[in-house]
Amino acid sequence: MATCDTVSYMKTSILTLRLDPELGRDLDALATATDQSRSEIVREALRRRLAVLRFEGARRAVLPFAEARAYLTDEDVFRDVT
Repeated sequence: MATCDTVSYMKTSILTLRLDPELGRDLDALATATDQSRSEIVREALRRRLAVLRFEGARRAVLPFAEARAYLTDEDVFRDVT
């Protein structure tokens, strides 16, 4: 079992996560290969997923305004910003 060093000023919470055996093995293999803890890998994956969801939410919010100005594709945006 890996040890966990917690910085005293860092407030953390504990989350219990159930993984199917294959995913658990994959996570263990990645942790070993990258010399990271399972927790580090899961935290980074969660950060990335949350960033994608925030981006998608922002994109949905501005989409009607973009469409009203004829920005329908990435090319339309690149055309005007380059």
